[in-house]
Amino acid sequence: MSLVEIPFIVEANYDGWRLDRYLQQKLGRASRAQVQRIIRESLIQDEQRRLKPSSRVTAGLRIRILKEEMLEPAGLPDELGVLYDEEDILAVDKPAGLPVHPTARYFRGTVTTILGRDHRDEAGRRPDPAHRLDRETSGVLVCGRTKEMTRALKELFARGGSKSRHPLQKVYLALVEGEPAWEKKEIAHPLALTGAHRVRIRMSVVDPDEPGALPSKTIVEVVGRYRNEQETCFALLRCMPKTGRQHQIRAHLAAEGLPVVGDKIYGHDEAAFVRFTQDALTESDLKNLRLPRQALHALRIRFDNPLSGSFVEIEAPLPRDLSLFLKGLERIE
Repeated sequence: MSLVEIPFIVEANYDGWRLDRYLQQKLGRASRAQVQRIIRESLIQDEQRRLKPSSRVTAGLRIRILKEEMLEPAGLPDELGVLYDEEDILAVDKPAGLPVHPTARYFRGTVTTILGRDHRDEAGRRPDPAHRLDRETSGVLVCGRTKEMTRALKELFARGGSKSRHPLQKVYLALVEGEPAWEKKEIAHPLALTGAHRVRIRMSVVDPDEPGALPSKTIVEVVGRYRNEQETCFALLRCMPKTGRQHQIRAHLAAEGLPVVGDKIYGHDEAAFVRFTQDALTESDLKNLRLPRQALHALRIRFDNPLSGSFVEIEAPLPRDLSLFLKGLERIE
């Protein structure tokens, strides 16, 4: 039997928590029952004892999950391209398909495990991501090399750095199906988390006064317009989110009738996501999706270093899969 090891070091704010609650926080989107099943089926231990779901964790406790190797998507890279590495900030080019953190579905081949293996500093400290990118989204991912920098970066990403000389700016490229009737638009639909076939991860456009409605704003510009041999229209869009809601760009574009190519949640058929989680996508699903992943790329991030004040600008080139897709289309002048 081949085992993979997923290490955790309990942060101070989780001191005294039950193990199952702690792992539910760390694994993301996993129910308490799923986490307890993982604990029962895995060898969960610290350096001295076997742990149970009800075991209490303490700050600094080192926990290892030793789990039988799972079959995960093939072809994931075993290294990360470095885009920036200065002043305790590391930025990497996250490829599509690579989760940032271990989850109930993906235990190995994550950004954090690769950072721990290849990018520790001389003191053995692992860089920590300061924000999130969806597993299928590619592009710039910013990490802190020290606790102080990671904390400062997370605060910056949370508040947007509005008081800085150069407020935080994120720029994404999205390849969508459809033909925008505009060249530039501000999309300001309020969003709220709703259920989709019993999977509560979908953000939907709602009325501003509806409970749970979150003000959301995305600036979108057309970079290029295209069509394929079947006369289906596509567009490459530059998207600049002004708020940071879950799935904001994808939900906003879908609400405008411009679903992101390859998007299983906000694309042509909501039920396709359920089939995807069950490894049951149909030939029709694959044809409609056009790409095996959502065509969203974190192109550029600009901000002032939260500790030194120096200006930082980081850009990730368009990945090969999206470049090849565009090359197969005819550009419309």
